[in-house]
Formats: sequence, structure tokens, C-alpha cells
Amino acid sequence: MTTGREPLRPVLYDDAADRVRLLDQRRLPDEERWLALETVDEVVDAIKTLAVRGAPAIGVAAGYALACAARRGAGPRELAAAAERLTGARPTAVNLAWAVRRMSARFADEPAALLREAHAIRDEDEAACRRIGALGAELLPREAQILTHCNAGALATAGYGTALGVVRSAFEQGKGRMVFADETRPFLQGARLTAWELHRDGIPVTVLTDGMAGWLMQRGEIGCVVVGADRIAATGDVANKIGTYALAVLAAHHRIPFYVAAPWSTVDLATATGGDIPIEERASDEVVMLAGQRIAPAGVKARYPAFDVTPAALVTAIVTERGVVRAPHAEGLRALARL
Repeated sequence: MTTGREPLRPVLYDDAADRVRLLDQRRLPDEERWLALETVDEVVDAIKTLAVRGAPAIGVAAGYALACAARRGAGPRELAAAAERLTGARPTAVNLAWAVRRMSARFADEPAALLREAHAIRDEDEAACRRIGALGAELLPREAQILTHCNAGALATAGYGTALGVVRSAFEQGKGRMVFADETRPFLQGARLTAWELHRDGIPVTVLTDGMAGWLMQRGEIGCVVVGADRIAATGDVANKIGTYALAVLAAHHRIPFYVAAPWSTVDLATATGGDIPIEERASDEVVMLAGQRIAPAGVKARYPAFDVTPAALVTAIVTERGVVRAPHAEGLRALARL
């Protein structure tokens, strides 16, 4: 399957205006609106408010934000303060801190060096996604009916996608049949974003509410689960969008393969276990409000842990651009780290 369309890349650098350009994911699927951001604080706000989201994509955005700041005259001390603000924008996604650390190593260099580093982060991520897609597609059965959660597609990366990179590669090989996309409350990344980009590329997609997957698994309508990750601990425990853990439990009960697709930059061997991963709690209004309308009684409390942690024991395989890791995951990740 090939669409002939230009690949979707949600984070760009505008060389002529020296700005970061972001596809505003809050407006999708109704409007394709691009933001033109000139300052680090504008990019921090875009990350916090989910105008740009997905662990690799926010890392790319942070890289370009720091490069722009350097090109506009910021010195090492100002860049270090900006780096701290960027890192704190979303604490769970390790790619953000990884990209900022990589840029920080260039703060004493000329601004052109920072821009080259930001371009390298972007280019390497898209190449990693395409390699992940090729490796992951080999794991999927022919005529696969694939369930995914949240959005781990081109919108969440520099381009192509991690979990959806696997999906794209599988369909290009003629192996895919249908993608089921969980709606992913409360931000609806599945219904708004995954469905939008798969439909855009001509890949058949069906949206499910978050509570439907178990029933479809019981009926034999789902052949595998493929999700992304925001951080992978040394044990192979995986932090991903809230609701992922429940899918992993369901998949294990129904003996359905559960695959995690993520670039090596998402693997954090310095985090010993999933219990050590900081979990971002977002505002309760994001749960009780939908499209600007309150859907719960006034005065009722809500919680929004944005991520959960899936134990390695529930993960069939982790697919990175360096290779595929199966149990024992900790041993496999250590082996890939030596490559």
C-alpha cells in the first residue's frame, strides 16, 4: 500500500523566519493549523497544552526551540535556563529530557552547531521510526487486525510513527487488514489523531471506545496490540498513555501478542523499574470537560493520571530501531545498549 502523499511531519524548522512550526494537534481533525513559534516559552506552552505531543515529537520541538534561541542571541546561561523549562514541561516522556541533554552539550558552540544538532535529532528519529516499522511488521500475521491506543503515529514523532510505523509497514507489505483505534479519553488522541492520519493515508481504521477492546478480543476480532511508549525502564516496564496497562492485561488473558514500538531514545536504563517513572497528573478539567462542555455534575472531582505503567511480564516484545527484545527484557535491553 502506498498513498503517494507527502509524509506527515508535525514539527518543522522555518529557516527563512527562524521559527519552529508545529501542526496544532488540538485543532485536528477539523482544522490543519500550523503554529509559528519564536521563543522557548512559546514551545514550552505548546508542549504543556498538547499542541504538540508524543515523546519523540516533543523532543524534536525542544531541539529546535533551543536552536532558535541560540540563533537569536541566547548565551549558554540563558540556554541552560531554557533547557530546564523545556525538560519540566512533561516529566514522563524521557525523549524530551534526552533531546534537551543532547542539545545542552552544544551550548558553548556556535548557533549553527545547535541547529545542525536539532536537524540530526529530527532526521534520526524519522529513520528510527522507519526501521522500527520494518522490524515490527515482521512480527505481525498476515490479514492482521491490529488494536492501538492513543497516537503513536507520525503526529507523535518526527515522521512515520512508532506503533503506526509498524502498522504502515505492515500495510505496505500487504499484511494488514484493519486497525482498531481506541478513542483514548479524555484527550481523544485515538479518535481525533490516529483515525485522522490513518484515514489520510488510506489505511482502514475503526474507532472504539476505550471499554470495547475486551469484548472484541473475546470474539477473536483482534489479532495483536501495538502501542508506543513514553519511557521504558531498565526492566522493560513501559510507561504509555493511561489505559495501556488495561489493554496489556486483556491481551494476556486472551493470549494476544502485545507489542511496544519505540525509538531507543525512549529506553531509560537509568530508571530501574516502572515504579520509578514519574507519572504526570493533569488537570481534572480535562476529564470533566469535553469540547468545551461540562459532562459531569459541577463540584464532582476527577483525576487524570496521563500515563500508566505496563509491567514487562505483560509485554510480548519491545521493538526499537536497534532490534527486537523479548523476555527476559532487562537482559535484551542491556544487550542492545552495547550496540
